[in-house]
Amino acid sequence: MNINSTLFLQAIVFAILVWFTMRFVWPPITKALDERAAKIRDGLAAADKAKAELATANKKVDEQLAQTRNETAKLLADAEKRGAAIVDEAKKRAEDVGAKIVADAKAEAEQQAARAREALREQVAALAVKGAEQILQREVNASVHAELLGRLKTEL
Repeated sequence: MNINSTLFLQAIVFAILVWFTMRFVWPPITKALDERAAKIRDGLAAADKAKAELATANKKVDEQLAQTRNETAKLLADAEKRGAAIVDEAKKRAEDVGAKIVADAKAEAEQQAARAREALREQVAALAVKGAEQILQREVNASVHAELLGRLKTEL
């Protein structure tokens, strides 16, 4: 064989190989590469979207935390107000109960004073009767009567 014919035949085989590769091998490879590039593009887009969503979610979380802090502060203030109101109410009840106890004690003291006065009146009446008996048992004498009345006054 001649080198020219060998070269020519090799060129034809090479051309057939190039045609076959371009026709049957190259399209699936380019298709796979395109699909891979599309997947990478989609993945990058999804990553960017996820980043944006994460930033939005972080912003919402910060807003909710601020709102929760505000609500908590408000609840604490309300609780403190309610606690103060309860303490004031308890003080008022205690004052009312104290006033009632004082009023009851005053009423009891007045009743005891009235009973003491009544007992004293009874004793004075008994002493008056006793004094009258002593006056009547002795003779009627103005100086003696005055002396007895003076003793009655001191006894009362």
